[in-house]
Order: sequence, then structure tokens, then C-alpha cells
Amino acid sequence: MNMKKIVEYRTLLGVTKTATLKELKTIYRNSMKECHPDAIADEHERHLAEEKSKEIIAAYHFLVSIAPETMEKDKAEYDRITSTTNIADFYYENSVLYITLLDGSSFEYFGVLRPAYIKMINAESPSRFARRHIYNNYLYRSTAKLVAE
Repeated sequence: MNMKKIVEYRTLLGVTKTATLKELKTIYRNSMKECHPDAIADEHERHLAEEKSKEIIAAYHFLVSIAPETMEKDKAEYDRITSTTNIADFYYENSVLYITLLDGSSFEYFGVLRPAYIKMINAESPSRFARRHIYNNYLYRSTAKLVAE
């Protein structure tokens, strides 16, 4: 998942980055009604509708995971985890930095430039580097649920 895909998802659903969860849900439901495969008799058209509905579902779930309300709801727990838990593993692919922490939490950071990743690899403490330069500087989403203890 890269920044281009995020833009494609927003375009597909016709939303901006400030869309609320309620707006996303309404648009998702209306989009699914329009292209629901069960309502189409022609087999070829039904197949196209299935593909479109899969893309809409993926876009909806992804955009909900990075929505401002979702980020705000999880902010305190995210800050606690990222400020107190060290990194177990991390890797980089297509401008996305994937970080797994020692408590099992994992996150994807979008739009990270390769030089930042190289600096993180070479840092004496990747965890300290991430706290200073990654955690609150990039659009991210949790990929393993944040759970308050």
C-alpha cells in the first residue's frame, strides 16, 4: 500500500482525507447498493460488479483505518505504546515502513522516503530513531489491534 493507492481509494469512494466515519459508511453502503453483483443478471457484468465491490470493500476498510476519528480514538494508546515499547522488527517496501514492536503491536507508515529508512537501519537505536523521526511524522495505521492493558 503506497500513497498513490490511498489517493486511488479516496477517488474511488469520492472522499477527501477529512471524511468522517459516518460519511465513509454512507458512501460505502450507497456504492455497494449500486454495484451489488446479486442484482445483475448478465454473467460478464456480474463479474465486473464483483471486482468493483471487492475494491470498494478494500477501500472502505483501509480508509476507516486511517480516518481522523480512528486516529484520534487510538492516539493515547498509540503514544503510550510507541514511547515505551521497543522495535522487534521492521522492513521497508514501496515507500511504506512496516514496524513490529516487542509487545506484538504493528504499524504501517506511509510515504516514508528511502533515505529515512536507511538512517533508521544505520541508527544506533532504531527504536529511538523511530520515536524522533517516524512515529508522529507520517500517516500510519495499526495492523495489529491496539489493546489497552
